[in-house]
Amino acid sequence: MQDDIHAFMPYPAYPVPHATSGPLSGMTFAVKDLFDVAGYPTGGGNPHLLALSGIKSRTAPVVQRLLNSGARFVGKTHTSELAYSMSGHNVHYGWPRNGAAPDHIPGGSSSGSASAVSNGVCDFALGTDTGGSVRTPASYCGLFGLRPTHGRLSLDGCQPLCATMDTCGFFARTPAVFQAVAECLLGSDSLAIPYVKLACHEGLFSRLPPLSQQALLPVRQRLARHFGDVTNLNAPLPEIEATYLAFRQIQGYEAWQSQGETIERYGLQLGPDVRERFFWGKAVTTAQFEAACQLRERFTAWWDEQLGDAVLVLPTVPDGAPLLTAQADEIEAVRRLSHDILLISVMTRRPQVTLPVTQVGGLPLGISLLGPRGSDRLLVDLAASFMQGDNHEQ
Repeated sequence: MQDDIHAFMPYPAYPVPHATSGPLSGMTFAVKDLFDVAGYPTGGGNPHLLALSGIKSRTAPVVQRLLNSGARFVGKTHTSELAYSMSGHNVHYGWPRNGAAPDHIPGGSSSGSASAVSNGVCDFALGTDTGGSVRTPASYCGLFGLRPTHGRLSLDGCQPLCATMDTCGFFARTPAVFQAVAECLLGSDSLAIPYVKLACHEGLFSRLPPLSQQALLPVRQRLARHFGDVTNLNAPLPEIEATYLAFRQIQGYEAWQSQGETIERYGLQLGPDVRERFFWGKAVTTAQFEAACQLRERFTAWWDEQLGDAVLVLPTVPDGAPLLTAQADEIEAVRRLSHDILLISVMTRRPQVTLPVTQVGGLPLGISLLGPRGSDRLLVDLAASFMQGDNHEQ
């Protein structure tokens, strides 16, 4: 495939059979290069891992389910190195192009998947979301994106990063495709919510730059008109610095457990930012990890008490995508602020969808719905219902 957008790994094309009919018949999809596809290697964003991979003989179950439903595979997409970066840049492979804002970063680590969908090369794409790797590029590239309930979708045949945080998510441009893929992969929710109630916390929106707050305010008002009143949560938010440190400690510790032996045994050449994160994780002690896990449980219990079965409306990320020419410290500052919002879903294991609802400074900016664990299909349907109704309202 010609790849002017730099979304795909340059693997020789190999036929991947798919059903000739099914609910996804006629649709095309791409797969983040963490998932195994028979006939292809799995590079994980690193040339050394690619060299070690060999050609896979088995396709990851989540990919096979899409093929069995009639979707046609079009290629494996770039990922940030070992899926441990949110900018979308890979020191070995460069930048995939953001289809909504070509001069701006695509976001990562599912950068190639977001690029492929936002540039219209395929109808939808698989990614993974550990700390925000579907939701961030979805917002930056003007797409629908899902981070599912932890454990809802199989990660068998997928390169791991963090066992208790990794999830398989996906991107789509349209609500109809988003719903079709969700129906195929998610099936029915295990949790029945008889009446949808929305909630928000102003403390999550007040952290955003003023222009982002202004851009999202009318969206929040339309959500209230569409779904009914939104309950304002007033309890002080959990202490952010302690929560962020716990998130980093869990992520770093588990990342080293997943990849540390390979990094040291083979001397993997990593980009400086990714290398720093892995070796920071190596230094996290078992006691620190266990304490962080305990804080995660308290954090989860706090949100469970506040929300019950309500759906939380929250920003996806604080702002539009930084420029490709932004300095590393600027991108890191954006990453840090973004994680304050993104980690809620990660730490509580709740599903979150992001909707391409507005722009700030001419750049896409999403808003998110976060639901109870097991309410993934409901969130996708709410997102589609709102976007279809919103198009008539505007």
